[in-house]
Amino acid sequence: MSRSLAVVGAGAVFSGDQENPMLDGVDTVIATDGTISAVGRRDELEAEVAAADQVVDANGATVAPGLIDSHCHVVLGDYTPRQKTVDFLASYVHGGITSVVSPGEIHAQGRPHTAAGVKALAIAAKTCFDNFHPGGMTVHAGSVVLEPTLTDDDFADLQDAGVRLAKFGFGLYDDPADGFAQVRSAQAHGITVMCHSGGASIPGSKPITPDHLLHLAPDVCGHINGGPTALAEQGVDRIIEETSMALQLVQAGNLRSSIRILRKCVEEGRFDRVVIGSDTPTGTGVMPLGVIKTVAELSSLSGVDPARIWAAATGNNARTWGLPAGVLEVGRAADLVVMDAPWGSTRDDAAGALAVGDIPGITAVITRGELRNLTSRNTPRAARLARVEPPVPHLDTGGH
Repeated sequence: MSRSLAVVGAGAVFSGDQENPMLDGVDTVIATDGTISAVGRRDELEAEVAAADQVVDANGATVAPGLIDSHCHVVLGDYTPRQKTVDFLASYVHGGITSVVSPGEIHAQGRPHTAAGVKALAIAAKTCFDNFHPGGMTVHAGSVVLEPTLTDDDFADLQDAGVRLAKFGFGLYDDPADGFAQVRSAQAHGITVMCHSGGASIPGSKPITPDHLLHLAPDVCGHINGGPTALAEQGVDRIIEETSMALQLVQAGNLRSSIRILRKCVEEGRFDRVVIGSDTPTGTGVMPLGVIKTVAELSSLSGVDPARIWAAATGNNARTWGLPAGVLEVGRAADLVVMDAPWGSTRDDAAGALAVGDIPGITAVITRGELRNLTSRNTPRAARLARVEPPVPHLDTGGH
């Protein structure tokens, strides 16, 4: 039986498309069976609103695609061995993160290095999270950590098992440059390769320099602003200018480097390559607000339109990894956030709050067309709260 949800009363709508980051003349979104089925004005969609099983009234607040954390260190289940924390992913949903991308399950205790072991870990992680949605989020897991023992046949096995992600930078290579063959083979089998960059982040890993990155040519330069130690500016500029890699900016990196990279990409017409992640949980900690905090920092310090920065954490991520969510358009996954300026902000809407560095208050989170949260337990309280019909008292907890 088909089920629908309507979000009405939006005062502003972020699209997730960096080329057209705000949707003018839109105040209503319809989701049917987990997919966006209509976007427009309520007076044009009144029949769909009337037929909806549930109506979320944004009450003049901003509606946006849910954030995608493109660098979230999952392992198995909603537990992080690095910080010994349970239910962290469900908490990230309260920070507006509706899906995450694994950069390799590298925090698994006793992580294997054999070909059989790394394949098994990636396949297990992918398969488990295919069936598990903590807090309602989608976890794109099963990122095989590249090792010198992996052969082309191994990558064919991974492709057959549905693994579409790989991470380079934590394998047992004497020299990172030696990973060239594995990177090429992974890409040949439809696997998107993210590469560590900068200084070593965990024991046993090695620094990866701009020369390594230019030689390896991965699809994504992971945490180009430092993970946590930043690369030299000259090397970063070579990566930006001489490659087509996605350029990932993370909360757990170097903020000064982030701002410089962002401004350069905007000035040179390369913003479509900018993607945002948290790079947590790591030594930096568990950060449910890691992505939205990065959006606020980049918006307030760079002068770039907050809706466009939001697109770097949604639509740009979706395009880079081929994900179903991230853009507010018909046919995409119905992952949505309703947010507003927080109580006490000097600005009166979410975009204004982000522009001055305030974290918006999240007043509703929807994933796969289902309402998951009202009044986030992690963000400041929104000035305008969403209303729901029929009421859902178990979700209306009053935040914190």
